[in-house]
Amino acid sequence: MIDQARVVVIGGGITGCNILYHLAKAGWTDVVLVEKDEITSGATCMAMGLLTVFNSSPTMMRLRKYSAELYADLGAFEKVGSLRIASSKLQHQTLQRDVSKAKGVGLDVGMITPAEALEIMPWMSDKDVYSAVHIPVDGHLDPHGATHAVADAAKKLGATILTKTQVTGIELTPQGEVTMVKTSKGDIRTPIVVNAAGLWGAQVAAMVGVAIPSSPVIHQHAGLSAVPGREVPEGGASFRDTDYLIYGRPEHGGILVGGWEANPPSCWEDGVPWSHSATEVPSDLERFEPLLENAIKRFPFLEEAGFERLVAHPDAFTPDSNPLMGPWPGVRGFWLACGMSMHGFGGAGGIGKAMAEWIIDGETELDFYSYHAWRFGRNYLDPYYAASCACECYKYYYYTRYPNDEDSAMRPRRISPFHHRLQDLGAVFGKKNGWERVHYMMPGEPWRRAGEDQRQWGGWVKEPYFDVVAAEHQAIRERVAMVDLTSFGKIEIRGAGALPLLQRLAVSNMDRPVGSVIYTQFCNPNGGIMADLTVTRLADDRFRLITGSGFIDNDLGYIRSNLRDEDPPVETRDVSEAFACIALWGPKAPDVLQAVTADDVSGSALPYMQAKTIRVNGIEVLAQSISYAGEKGWELYADFDKAIVLWDKLWQAGREHDIIVGGYKVLGSLRIEKGYLYYNSDITTLDNPFEAGLGFTVDFKKGGEFIGRQALQEIKRGGIRQKLCAIAIGGEDWLPLYGAEAVVSDGKVVTRLRSSGYGHTVKKNIGLAYLPLELAKEGTPLEIEIFGEMVSAQVAPRIMYDPEGKALN
Repeated sequence: MIDQARVVVIGGGITGCNILYHLAKAGWTDVVLVEKDEITSGATCMAMGLLTVFNSSPTMMRLRKYSAELYADLGAFEKVGSLRIASSKLQHQTLQRDVSKAKGVGLDVGMITPAEALEIMPWMSDKDVYSAVHIPVDGHLDPHGATHAVADAAKKLGATILTKTQVTGIELTPQGEVTMVKTSKGDIRTPIVVNAAGLWGAQVAAMVGVAIPSSPVIHQHAGLSAVPGREVPEGGASFRDTDYLIYGRPEHGGILVGGWEANPPSCWEDGVPWSHSATEVPSDLERFEPLLENAIKRFPFLEEAGFERLVAHPDAFTPDSNPLMGPWPGVRGFWLACGMSMHGFGGAGGIGKAMAEWIIDGETELDFYSYHAWRFGRNYLDPYYAASCACECYKYYYYTRYPNDEDSAMRPRRISPFHHRLQDLGAVFGKKNGWERVHYMMPGEPWRRAGEDQRQWGGWVKEPYFDVVAAEHQAIRERVAMVDLTSFGKIEIRGAGALPLLQRLAVSNMDRPVGSVIYTQFCNPNGGIMADLTVTRLADDRFRLITGSGFIDNDLGYIRSNLRDEDPPVETRDVSEAFACIALWGPKAPDVLQAVTADDVSGSALPYMQAKTIRVNGIEVLAQSISYAGEKGWELYADFDKAIVLWDKLWQAGREHDIIVGGYKVLGSLRIEKGYLYYNSDITTLDNPFEAGLGFTVDFKKGGEFIGRQALQEIKRGGIRQKLCAIAIGGEDWLPLYGAEAVVSDGKVVTRLRSSGYGHTVKKNIGLAYLPLELAKEGTPLEIEIFGEMVSAQVAPRIMYDPEGKALN
């Protein structure tokens, strides 16, 4: 029994074996994988083994491409190609959009006609085939064979695999550092543990006091035997028909069929039994029957096929269907690679490589922001809530989730103190990180929660609320509006170590007078942007950070991962539910705010990017002069349980100015014509401030080092190679743009749109994209591929509305 290792990987599924292999391949051969049973004895052994490089995420697309190449190199992959079939006009449009997105990240794919699809798969029905995508590099593998091929390759490089060895505990130092893995066969001293325990990931995480939302959801697939005279040839392409919610591949003349059920059950929410292994759970033919009927519609000869088996097994799903990856903040040496159900074999090769790079070098070459293991906060600690969200993600894996559709699981979860006022005014609520937030208002109509709205509108069509948002936009530009921003993430950092910590994290100088509001970024050592936020100095040793609703846990985790034992004491807290926030924006905003307070809120007393505490009807309100709308105004923060007084006073005072309430949808229009950016689309961990046009935030003159300083200095010295540009697309009429569309120059795809929107003041469809410098000049002609059509466009001024910022003062 080995008693010491550089890294211990827990879990012998395809993910754990890939991490082990890539660590060993990189030269870290004193690594050990511990498996409680045998290799592939968890969810891995139950998989059908399909692999497609096609995915909506650019990062996952690259991971899958690498995985296919790796398995092929190991002789464990059958490259038979795949067909992604559109069985409706709406799905045909969806495929057109997906193809454009894939082209934008360099994947060579295209649409084919129904006739071409039938040539590839003549055994399917030609009924309701509108189009397809043929991906020649796709294929399938044997789950056992592929996993063992990776495991054997790791062992040949010097890695060790221990089977029939259950992990019983993980020991930490008083400072929270991994020191030892305890197993049923003895202890292994190690500074690094990788939790790749699949279904048992949450229980392994709990060994170090970490809670992760990884929920077992039952998945089923069926084996249908060959029909004499209608045998499906071996080596035939695999298929995915998202209208019919099915996927599969040929096997022994018949077909293996899986699918995504409308009402999948979760199980073992409180923990998967350690005794569970390579065994199925009871299947449910009644639940699977609609998918079987769909398979017969697509392949009518299956009606005569024998039903060989129905396999049911649990898979580990997360609340957003993305994996949980990376080092856990506050537990040094503890890494996660869990919640892989949606991406299993397809993602595992690339994930193994990326995890090895991350562990060895401290960084990866891909953007893993949306996969960070710490992105879920305490809102998801309830395992039944997490499981409900996971089941909803399962349902929508094939069932098209349109950009304007919303989650419905277990709502409402978190509401602002103004929720009932907003209901009275006709709010349409969306959901973000559990919060109910106003999308837009429908005055005079009953309030409601948005759900499958875009599906009910008819899919890829102009939003019925377009004119409503236009009116909200106009009101903010010309009069005044209130927007409930309570869902914003709020982090408080205090103590003697607060300023030193922020100086090390932020690219801007944080040592500014009390009351300063500072727009800044946190970068990684490569200069990539890890967070985009504002920081308000409340006292010499106290700061409040404001970030997006969906970014709070990612940002807080990054802050905590950079705490050092040798630094002065510092406290970091999520105070998102302690304070409500009202945005008051528009030319008449000063009149409204001054009417409810005796404190001076004039531009001279409270200039732009400054904050001070004022009193409104006896309650303290932190007024921050800042605007995501590009208009004069404030973010007003008050104690959660007192904030309703502030709302009522502002609403009453605003009546004479024809005040309205706006929602989050209007922010997209306001900010894009103003040139303001959105994190995790316009700027990501792969983008730096200089290319993004945010170089003005970087202060090399401030004292001391900050994370990313050296890389950013090199970028500034060497010059940028690309630039984030605004692109005006088409004419004044609305276009169905949603972001990620391919950008074309001289017939070649050069990049993709990061985000898009309609600017109601400038009356333009606007997209943001990084362009090579030779194309980044205003007026440069381009084309944007929108649902298979090329639409003319040109590079426009980055700030289309109020470039001089006069409206902010």
